[in-house]
Amino acid sequence: MNEALLRRLTPDVLGVLVRRGAPFAAAEDAVQDALAQAVRTWPDGAPDDPKGWLITVAWRRFVDASRADAARVRREERAAGEPPPGPASGADDTLWLYFLCAHPSLTPSSAVALTLRAVAGLSTRQIAGAYLVPEATMAQRISRAKRTVSGVRLDRPGDVATVLRVLYLVFNEGYSGDVDLSAEAIRLTRQLAAAVDHPEASGLLALMLLHHARRPARTTPDGRLVPLAEQDRTRWDTGAIAEGVEILQTALSRDRLGEYQAQAAVAALHADAPTADETDWPQIVEWYDELVRLTGNPIARLNRAIAVGEADGPHAGLAALAALDPALPRHTAASAYLHERAGDRATAARLYTEAAHQAATLPERTHLTHQAARLNATGP
Repeated sequence: MNEALLRRLTPDVLGVLVRRGAPFAAAEDAVQDALAQAVRTWPDGAPDDPKGWLITVAWRRFVDASRADAARVRREERAAGEPPPGPASGADDTLWLYFLCAHPSLTPSSAVALTLRAVAGLSTRQIAGAYLVPEATMAQRISRAKRTVSGVRLDRPGDVATVLRVLYLVFNEGYSGDVDLSAEAIRLTRQLAAAVDHPEASGLLALMLLHHARRPARTTPDGRLVPLAEQDRTRWDTGAIAEGVEILQTALSRDRLGEYQAQAAVAALHADAPTADETDWPQIVEWYDELVRLTGNPIARLNRAIAVGEADGPHAGLAALAALDPALPRHTAASAYLHERAGDRATAARLYTEAAHQAATLPERTHLTHQAARLNATGP
């Protein structure tokens, strides 16, 4: 079963049903049913026109569901004229669906969650991890969003800011999670940046390109994480870095700073340093100050504390970290790193072990366990 093919086709199939008049929630249910049938019936190979197959099956599921609901008789009559089978259109509805899911009837957080689930194909667990909330909480949020749009014709696109937030989360999950969606997020953000006059769209595209440029150096052949300071910078994609920096400079010149431009500026400073020791940490701290001012985001504050530790020394970094909630993701790992920098290897080893138990992914857990073992082996 080609799961990547199904994931790629899902937005287009969903878009066709919505364009034909199916309410978004009903269309999403029908598409999920079609995907489930594909998993059962395609083990020996996909049909010649997999997109057309999915559209036909999903549409029939929608029509059957409509017939089961007396309140949808009129919709059933409209649906009775099912289009004849044939090759499906090659149109790409993905970005259009992102905008429709950012509907004014939904709160921004619900719109993001619904889009990640229905269009991007992320699991509820993955979305909950991106939002730092329990999986049950996110499941309820998605269910409420689907109830809100049930029976609503999604014909009023939402705003660019919500779409940017969705694309940012999709890229982050693809960049650091267990589903590779980063290239798709870059493709859609490139489309968006070309279509709208919005510096933050350009800022997000620059951020994605600068992060993605480092991807080949982020892991060893056996899958172990390589910290930024230890990465082989000759493996970074210099073409993507140059493009990202150019896009960022153009966006910043418009003097409408936003969070994605600030994050991209940090990434550009890392990319600009020939070696880790030559990183301009004071300027990175300044950009994190801007990011905290713009967003108040606790993860931005955590990253700022680490940057302070590099710019002003580990004790200054630990002081900044002490002001933050210890329950923040990677707080314990950051503390371990700064304690090691400060020369307290015993405390660092203990904290690395704790951080390993808290890690969300196996590569991260393996890396932190290795750090603890390294310090324990060498002693105080």
